[in-house]
Amino acid sequence: MGKKSEPQITKCKQGENWTRVTFKPDLAKFNMIHLEDDVVALMRKRVVDMAGTLGKTVKVELDGHRVPIKSFCDYVDLYMKSANCDRPDNFKKIYEQVNDRWEVCVSQSEGQFQQVSFVNRIATIRGGTHVDYVTNQIATHVMAFVNKKNKNANMKLHNVKSHLWVFVNALIDNPAFDSQTKETLTTRQGSFGSKCELSSDFLKKVEKSSVIDNVLSWADFKLSKELKKTDGSKKSRISGIPKLEDANEAGGKDSHKCTLILTEGDSAKALAMSGIAVVGRDYYGVFPLRGKLLNVREANHKQIMDNAEIQNIKQILGLQHGKQYDSTKGLRYGHLMIMTDQDHDGSHIKGLLINFIHSFWPSLLKVPSFLVEFITPIIKATRGQTTKSFYTLPEYEEWRNNLGASASSWTIKYYKGLGTSTAKEGRKYFEDITEHKKDFLWVDDQDGNHIELAFSKKRIADRKQWLTNFQPGTYIDQRDKHVKYSDFINKELILFSMADLQRSIPSMVDGLKPGQRKILFCSFKRNFVKEAKVAQFSGYVSEHSAYHHGEQSLAGTIIGMAQNFVGSNNINLMYPSGQFGTRAQGGKDAASPRYIFTKLSHITRSIFPKDDDILLNYLNEDGQSIEPTWYMPILPMVLVNGSEGIGTGWSTYIPNYNPRDILANLRRLLNGESTVPMHPWYRGFKGSIEKTVNTKVAGSTYTVTGIIEVLDNTTLRITELPIRRWTQDYKDYLESLAPDTKNKDKVPFIEDVTCQGDNEDVYIQFTLSEKNMNIAMEEGLVKKFKLTTTIGTSNMHLFDSDGKIRKYDTPEQILEEFCHLRLEFYCKRKEALLKSIKLDLKKLENKVRFIRCVVDNEIIVNNRKRADLFLELRQKNFDPFPKKKKRAEPAAVGALEEEENEESPEAAGAEPSDYEYLLSMSIGTLTLEKIQELNAEKQKLVDDVEELENMSPKSLWLKDLDAFEKELDVLDQMDLAEELQREKRINA
Repeated sequence: MGKKSEPQITKCKQGENWTRVTFKPDLAKFNMIHLEDDVVALMRKRVVDMAGTLGKTVKVELDGHRVPIKSFCDYVDLYMKSANCDRPDNFKKIYEQVNDRWEVCVSQSEGQFQQVSFVNRIATIRGGTHVDYVTNQIATHVMAFVNKKNKNANMKLHNVKSHLWVFVNALIDNPAFDSQTKETLTTRQGSFGSKCELSSDFLKKVEKSSVIDNVLSWADFKLSKELKKTDGSKKSRISGIPKLEDANEAGGKDSHKCTLILTEGDSAKALAMSGIAVVGRDYYGVFPLRGKLLNVREANHKQIMDNAEIQNIKQILGLQHGKQYDSTKGLRYGHLMIMTDQDHDGSHIKGLLINFIHSFWPSLLKVPSFLVEFITPIIKATRGQTTKSFYTLPEYEEWRNNLGASASSWTIKYYKGLGTSTAKEGRKYFEDITEHKKDFLWVDDQDGNHIELAFSKKRIADRKQWLTNFQPGTYIDQRDKHVKYSDFINKELILFSMADLQRSIPSMVDGLKPGQRKILFCSFKRNFVKEAKVAQFSGYVSEHSAYHHGEQSLAGTIIGMAQNFVGSNNINLMYPSGQFGTRAQGGKDAASPRYIFTKLSHITRSIFPKDDDILLNYLNEDGQSIEPTWYMPILPMVLVNGSEGIGTGWSTYIPNYNPRDILANLRRLLNGESTVPMHPWYRGFKGSIEKTVNTKVAGSTYTVTGIIEVLDNTTLRITELPIRRWTQDYKDYLESLAPDTKNKDKVPFIEDVTCQGDNEDVYIQFTLSEKNMNIAMEEGLVKKFKLTTTIGTSNMHLFDSDGKIRKYDTPEQILEEFCHLRLEFYCKRKEALLKSIKLDLKKLENKVRFIRCVVDNEIIVNNRKRADLFLELRQKNFDPFPKKKKRAEPAAVGALEEEENEESPEAAGAEPSDYEYLLSMSIGTLTLEKIQELNAEKQKLVDDVEELENMSPKSLWLKDLDAFEKELDVLDQMDLAEELQREKRINA
């Protein structure tokens, strides 16, 4: 600027205030003859910028004409109009005036971050800290929303920013820039002089905008691109895949004839290799799966990429991500055969493989005969030269039930896995391969709908209904040569889902899951009162209860039933002899099953009276009688010890309750009174459990609080932790607040931690500065040091007595349903006991009469044939007591005959053995003294009958409850003695 004149300042007149800027450029200075169009356009833009950033209160004119921009929102529209001129789908803006100093607008970008921003009307064409401030808020929210919507997206802030176009108009106090051109704001956020906090309404509008669609589309593209890196291809030879036995013609001109057999583990592969020796290696390949395939529908991208099994299958088959297949011409194999065990887990593996293909290549399932299964018998029944094969358990059970009395003439062999079959049987299977091969058949889109129902988290409600509608006895007819995908899901996979549910959620009646029930059954069967190693006992349970899973899992269940530390069982049904785990690590510190011993706890039989055993409905499996459908304890053990588990469609969590509270409520119900609300209680827990109000959650919510004491102005002591907050984990947490010698920059909150308690007691003492003590006191010691947890009753799912899953709203509801069922059982017990005692009475009467006949020489037993004695006893009308016949059952291979001890005089016809109870009496007992002894026994039984007949079912129950309460008193005395011993050790 070469010349300037003095300003002419005059008095301001009333009316509108205005400013006019007029200038004449020195063209020669810039070596210009006239102003070029781009320079004029730039100047015009600056005027438009002014109109957009000044707002409605200021009119802006250019060359005598008013600029038609009245707000920052109008200004942004100019950019939108320019961007949309060549687009079929218009960019849409989301605008908000946050306050009088900040205006923000956002729209989608075209693949890279864009911004238009102003600071105090200055165009910051390179952005700066004000743009970062606003953009980070938007990008953080979008990132969280997208990652929640697509858990595989794994979006980072810079990924999201690439899809944002941000507009900012801000007023900043004393702004600082990176240069004289003022293109980039460098002022720190704390010095802006104001805040720009975007409203939830603004962010919700962003959630519904095309920005989200763009980010999700980009995430899908990125994921698809990464998955393509692991694609296979059609080539004749592949290497680097362990354990693959490739077909000779795979990937060649005859690849469509080739079949890849996927087996369940190495033992199944060995069976398949035996069979391939029959059909040849040219068109058959084998690859063993290592356990269960990943559920890709719910797995994240990293899990899929890192899963070697999935990548191997893609390589072996030559699958390419995203490709639509209408035939198998582009693949190395024309058929994929699944060869798994015929049990529930085998069905699950089939389902997971179907789910994998349907998730990535749904069109492949529509290709005829692409996916096939190889079925082998789960049971073989043999009689003489006749053998029958059964491929599902319900099919076998239906056959067995139809046999009637002839069932015992068949010998049964159970094939728990493919490894049970011999190499000879494997060759036989493949010799008749058409009989064992079944093609999966796609009918319509409902097939895909059923696959999603079984494996998608989005279909949880549908899956619950699916399982609720399950009918026992459902199975696939293996005579059909095709299996519809919908039939596989609804008639085979559902059996796995039900079994999984039953393994995870206990029965309301006895509070036990199947594994626990098998352990209790074998304990009662063995009269398990002498200690044995857990490892040995788990083997016994596996053998005598048809347990089909690993014995290590069974040993873990036994250990769990014996644990008695705080937070585990209120009443442990098994006795822990050795290190069964402590509250230090929540039971994970238990010793190996080889080193610890167990037996039935003394109190267990008072909970499960022996008199009820004959009333239970015992199951039959593997040709042997096993545990009952449920036991019938005298109080609901699911409330005593609680339970938690996650199964298909449902989960459950039930807190522990005080057995004395349960006893009191049972007595109230038996007396016709209302129950008193019960609250969670844990044996040995010294903290507090208080009911809290939580309107967001159904059921009751409780706050569990530990104990912390102030010793002086710098020392605190913790003597109890919340339930399920394990000591070792908590000590690690406290130590994370203490000084760290490896990290000098760390600012510790506490100074030192010392522990004086043992694995059963909590006794943690720590020091901190007076300043930090005041901070902790102000916040609240319990809150500051995380000494609270919450438990609730909103998820109490259990199987009822009919085997249907039900949701219970309160513990009292469980108690009332149990009470009704238990009372029915006492009626049955009374009837059964009377019948049993009367039988014993009749037997005694016969014995007395028999001895008297011998003494009076009415019956001569010496030097006589048993057959003659039998005839005489029958003629003199002595009552026969035949062995009670067991229901005819097929014999399991290797099964031993069991003695049947029950006897009954009701029989269609008497046999010589029916009088064994008389004829087996030794000669020394046939005396008058014995008659007197038997008469005394007889009188006792008469008294027992009279006493029992005068007792009501309620009285029988109250008697059992009284006996149990005495056992409970003993248990409490033992706990008190141990507590006193621990206090002595700590104070010593």
